[in-house]
Amino acid sequence: MRLGRAAYAVLGSACSYKEELRVFYEAAGVFLLTEPSAAKAPAVPVAVQQQVSSVAKATTAEFGLGLHLSQIQSRDRFIEKAKALITSNALNSSVSAPLKAWIDAQGASSTTAGASVAHGKEVYRLFGDSTLKTTHADFYKEAGEFLLTPAPSRWLLGGDRLAVDIGASGVHHVIASKANVNILLLDTQPYTEKKDPNGGDVRKKDVGLYAMTYGGVYVASVALQSSYAGVVRALTEADAFNGPSVVLAYAPRVAPAQAATNGVLARGPAGGLAATAALAALKETKMAVDEGYWPLYRWQPAAEGDASFHLDSDKMRGELEAFLERDRHVSLLARSDPVLAVAPSVEQELRENVEFKIRASYAALVANLNTTPVLVLYGSDGGAASSAAKRLAAEAKQRGLKPRVSVMDEFAVEDFAGHEHVVFVVSTAGQGEFPGNSRETWKALQGLKKGEGVDLSKMRFAVFGMGDSHYWPPESDPHGIFYCKSGKDLDAKLEALGAPRLVSLGLGNDRDADGWKTGYNTFTAELWAALGVDAVEVSGAAVMVPSDDAIKESSNFLRGTIAPGLEDTSTGALTELDGKLTKFHGIYQQDDRDIRESRLRAGLEAAYSFMVRVRVPGGVATPEQWIAVDDIADKLANGTIKLTTRQAFQFHGIVKSKLKKSIQEINHALMDTIAACGDVNRNVMCNPNPTSSRVHAQVQEFSRKFSTHLTPNTNAYHEIWLDKKMVVTSEDVEPIYGKTYLPRKFKVAVAVPPHNDVDVFAHDLGYIAITEGDNLIGFNVTVGGGMGMTHGMKTTYPRLADVLGFCTVEEAVNVGEKVVLVQRDFGDRTNRKHARLKYTIDDRGIDWFRGEVEQRLGYKMQPARPYKFVSNGDRYGWSEGVTGLWSYTLFIANGRVKDDATRLAKTGLRAIADDYVRRGVKGVEFRLTPNQHLMIAGVPAGEKWKLEAFLNKYGLENGNLGGLRQNSMACVALPTCALAMAESERYLPDLVGKIEDILAANGLREEAITIRMTGCPNGCARPQIAEIAFVGKAPGTYNMYLGGGFTGERLNKIYKENVTEPEILKELTPIIQDYSRNKIDGEHFGDFVIRKNYVKATTAGKNFHDV
Repeated sequence: MRLGRAAYAVLGSACSYKEELRVFYEAAGVFLLTEPSAAKAPAVPVAVQQQVSSVAKATTAEFGLGLHLSQIQSRDRFIEKAKALITSNALNSSVSAPLKAWIDAQGASSTTAGASVAHGKEVYRLFGDSTLKTTHADFYKEAGEFLLTPAPSRWLLGGDRLAVDIGASGVHHVIASKANVNILLLDTQPYTEKKDPNGGDVRKKDVGLYAMTYGGVYVASVALQSSYAGVVRALTEADAFNGPSVVLAYAPRVAPAQAATNGVLARGPAGGLAATAALAALKETKMAVDEGYWPLYRWQPAAEGDASFHLDSDKMRGELEAFLERDRHVSLLARSDPVLAVAPSVEQELRENVEFKIRASYAALVANLNTTPVLVLYGSDGGAASSAAKRLAAEAKQRGLKPRVSVMDEFAVEDFAGHEHVVFVVSTAGQGEFPGNSRETWKALQGLKKGEGVDLSKMRFAVFGMGDSHYWPPESDPHGIFYCKSGKDLDAKLEALGAPRLVSLGLGNDRDADGWKTGYNTFTAELWAALGVDAVEVSGAAVMVPSDDAIKESSNFLRGTIAPGLEDTSTGALTELDGKLTKFHGIYQQDDRDIRESRLRAGLEAAYSFMVRVRVPGGVATPEQWIAVDDIADKLANGTIKLTTRQAFQFHGIVKSKLKKSIQEINHALMDTIAACGDVNRNVMCNPNPTSSRVHAQVQEFSRKFSTHLTPNTNAYHEIWLDKKMVVTSEDVEPIYGKTYLPRKFKVAVAVPPHNDVDVFAHDLGYIAITEGDNLIGFNVTVGGGMGMTHGMKTTYPRLADVLGFCTVEEAVNVGEKVVLVQRDFGDRTNRKHARLKYTIDDRGIDWFRGEVEQRLGYKMQPARPYKFVSNGDRYGWSEGVTGLWSYTLFIANGRVKDDATRLAKTGLRAIADDYVRRGVKGVEFRLTPNQHLMIAGVPAGEKWKLEAFLNKYGLENGNLGGLRQNSMACVALPTCALAMAESERYLPDLVGKIEDILAANGLREEAITIRMTGCPNGCARPQIAEIAFVGKAPGTYNMYLGGGFTGERLNKIYKENVTEPEILKELTPIIQDYSRNKIDGEHFGDFVIRKNYVKATTAGKNFHDV
């Protein structure tokens, strides 16, 4: 839209002086000033529509050039037909004379445009009033398009992104083509931004200098707010020049603070008048022109002598004349001794070589235009269809085709008719719905009927649908109609609209031996045959996306191209491969899924931002660190702080330009993000409040020590984010991980009985503290836990860890390292869904695994010691430690620290931290709990009243929380998580309230019951060990699980699939009533539902899916 408005303004200036551009200008407004979804079909001639739409659709100069060359060739062919009619004497002189006059008037010059239309109308009338329209029907059918409109002035509109890489964007193809096509490039980067050292300047090629160096190209540099007459003159000269023209227009984007949307003056913060957008742009332009950043000039190759170059910048021209006057003697000396640095023969040879290369490149472009084009469109929510579409396009390119890949909703249905071959790859969402980025296309297709509106008779199509034949159970889908429904519906609709078929519908089933690839291979084999390229040999390795291990190994120890990617301001995203590497740096690339579709319809890039996760070993932070985290959230993120289920801080909404700054601020607070994500050991969890503060100090120290021991050794983190000098490259070493790191993520937790709040059995590696009095003597070591699974894929499942044995405190780090090494060497690196430690142990057995660990240790582990857990929740409010210090645990709903109407959590906690720092109170800690809550620990008895006063002032008291809400937990899910299938954090509080009403009606409001929810089956909130759990399946739809252990020592079991809120409440009501009437004293809800046979007990991960 910004580019469209700027282009429209430039055209408007020209049209005020050049009437021949007015029809184009009026039609262009429809396309340049409206969002794509809002544009209506303009009531202008077809030729003009095509001309304007070609501008609107061209995403690169190369693509736009192809469109114009095609239109030029079509017009030339019609002229040849007209000449043939004249020479064949098939027309009498009354018709042939005006037809010849029309031919002579062809060209883009405005001086001939009026005559061309006048003669054309006369010829068209004569044909229509006689039998010629029948005897020469083919000619007459085309005549209306060409005779009634002048030869169009051909323009390509583009932004400064085309100047970032002249070759890749296609600009140099326009220059080399020698075709009479003009390109208008709008540079919207403000000069003040370029001057600002923190402004993120974009490195752009000088297109004007490039074009003038090549020669034979009209070049002009203009500034809209500097000289309207100069803009008009440049556009007029470019239009008149018979050959390619490049007009560079400076149109800075400006958004003055508090300027009114209607353009009138608005009051500024100090009461003065803030500049309007127009005035701000005028000031920006004047500064850029006067300071020489944007020179105004025109280069006219057709002119002779000194007039070929015109410097239109008044100030620069004056300074240049003064300089030449001062240095005229040097100039004369240079003229008197014309010795060149390069001999004329060598210079000529170089010029010829450059000319040859450019012509060869242009010839390759023309040849490429003649290859068979294939448009590949996909609809994808989870990424599988996107991957399949990109794989198909890669193979198509290897087979000599010309593929183009795009999201379905980026194409208007009307555009389909202009493509000869279109392949659709579409996954299935919910109960047979189309994915979010293809729904608009499907709605548009549903509104069409054969023979009405869009003609698809020349578009050959193929559809590959993707789904899971067992995703919906028989009771929900007895006839299997939801399986690949979107693909089936699309295939049937295109056929009904009269589109000819390339191949039969292809179906990719996740249940097949090779997943969707089984059906894909069959489908593509038929497709290549239909396109006549099946005999071409293709290297399968070249088609495949590199494996995660290959990406890691080739990344130069996690560097990749992250650093230059951060400087690329043309997009808010990083590349896909760098996105995988940034996870090792604690960073996930995301976009706002709430507005994804609307931005897509508007032709905008997704609203990319980044989630940054801060490691906090053991969950312990100081008040100073809390203040730093609060500042980062406000200045660089979305204004909230997320306390995660693994005792880490998480920021959301950090845009790419602020990403590096956020990491540096985190580092200044003596924290980091390295290894907070990725295929490495992540944040080490630790019980935040054991009864003995002495024990807590010991396990906390171990947590920090072990976290440091397993931190990646690469210097990449410090080089990329902290601007440390690169001291090594390929000489980096990872003594524990190696170049390919671990097969998958690795999670560690430390529990202190009797509280299992860290859910120690849900982790790859766990340490259960064994104490004697206030002394830590060692740990029971657990291995093989993990929650993640995939819906419908029973080979994936959650698993609780096995107890490996006992080790002393001194042995604990070494034992953990050896566990990591065994997983590194034996974990599955071929299938990431089977790569966690839990599968390694299930595949080979716990005895084998213990043997491998002990072999590396060089000694046998001791038998496990006795221990007992009583809960896995938090203990709210005040609690006193054995040293007399106090702790207060605050309930933070799903870990989101923010202010709302009744509870100023973020403001209040910042005030508490500020107060402790200001008064110099030592020893107070902000401890993150494994259940997403916050404990303020180490509070002296004399300070309790002060903390209570803050809690009361900001509404932070826990209040009368019910037992269910106290034990509730949810992951982030929508709108930022790319894997989420349903809501979680934003929905669970409401659902808990409705279930609490049922509990209260049955006298169970205070009953402690664990309830957890996630938006997908990856298990971030550890729902598979909750007594009641909901795992997202589709928007508003969840799988419902019951029977998890209250202490985190038993997995739950599926109770109902695909339930919505009314069904959840309907199913839970009688169970809760039964629990109220018949539970044994002290019996937890999870135990009760198993005893009453609502679900069977899950005794091992492998039988989790057994009903």
